Amino acid sequence: MVLTKENELKTITMNQASIDLPSLINYSLTTHDEVNITTDNGSVIILPQKDYETMQETLRLLSDKKSLEALLISHKNRDEGIPQDSFSIEEVFSDVQG
Repeated sequence: MVLTKENELKTITMNQASIDLPSLINYSLTTHDEVNITTDNGSVIILPQKDYETMQETLRLLSDKKSLEALLISHKNRDEGIPQDSFSIEEVFSDVQG
């Protein structure tokens, strides 16, 4: 497997990827590094599904203004040593309990 780096993203041609696909998948799963496969028509990225799901959740949270504001306030309070409110399991899940 021959990978080159382009701005820290590991890149391989489609022809090489077609030969080494199992190795590329295993590499990404074990290192959590993305692999860029280039073609004449564009590129695709291989990354572990869990990493993809984490990125999607992060994007969802950052695009939700209320969640983003709560996150920023929480980080600011933590950095300033302000204690956080704590809640019991019952309080956190009160809206889903029957």
